[in-house]
Amino acid sequence: MSLEHDDPNFQREVRKRSIKSFAWFFLAIALVVAGWLWLMSQPDEFGANRALRRVLRFNETVNAAVKSPTHLAKTFDKSQAVKNVKVNGPYGLSDGFDSTSWKLRVVNKGWGADSVIYVTLDDIKKLPRTDVVFDFKCIEGWSQITWWSGVKLSDFMKQYNLGSRNGRTPNLDDVPSLTNYIGMVTPDSGYYVGIDMKSALSPQTILCYAMNGNPLPENQGAPLRLIIPNKYGVKHIKRIGTMRFVDRRPRDYWFERGYDYDCAL
Repeated sequence: MSLEHDDPNFQREVRKRSIKSFAWFFLAIALVVAGWLWLMSQPDEFGANRALRRVLRFNETVNAAVKSPTHLAKTFDKSQAVKNVKVNGPYGLSDGFDSTSWKLRVVNKGWGADSVIYVTLDDIKKLPRTDVVFDFKCIEGWSQITWWSGVKLSDFMKQYNLGSRNGRTPNLDDVPSLTNYIGMVTPDSGYYVGIDMKSALSPQTILCYAMNGNPLPENQGAPLRLIIPNKYGVKHIKRIGTMRFVDRRPRDYWFERGYDYDCAL
């Protein structure tokens, strides 16, 4: 009586299946290599491989469909805010900055390309103060409950008639009548972000001049920074120098380096 593995038919079947398995294995490797080579052959598009950029755009579309840009972040009591607040990057905070002569330069689409106003920190502090205590999230993977104070960006827009496409008093309840974006740049032009108008109008989005009840430290963006809780920290630009209201997407520092534009939570 012969064992099954001595049966010629059995051995042929084993060889046949082994050959098929190896063939599928090498085919899978070839497809992976071919896919990788194809991916690497794609040109860069705004700091990211074109194929990967398409994935990021798809993610933005899905996020916009399932989550409103005006959704509110969870808030906390001031007593829960950390005392030692981390700095999420030094970009745009160049040496030699003179805070005593700082003024916020504002350009509105409806005024024309060369029409600007300059607003001092004292001017901004005259507007109603708003406190925001939320879980600040950084793309580096850390988060902290932090307390920030300043004025609502929407209140600032009302005060100085900003955001309207025709330069008239803006109706902040009529988003289609407003510009699509706000671009912000540091005084040294070393850092810049673009914010969609709906997110800018959130009651939690503030022009911030204080942290933990004290004046904003220089390494946290003094004299004025943006706090926008429905975005990751890369959008919370420090030391704002120029604010521009525009219809086309303004430049965005990390978008140009491969991240998605919205950086929404």
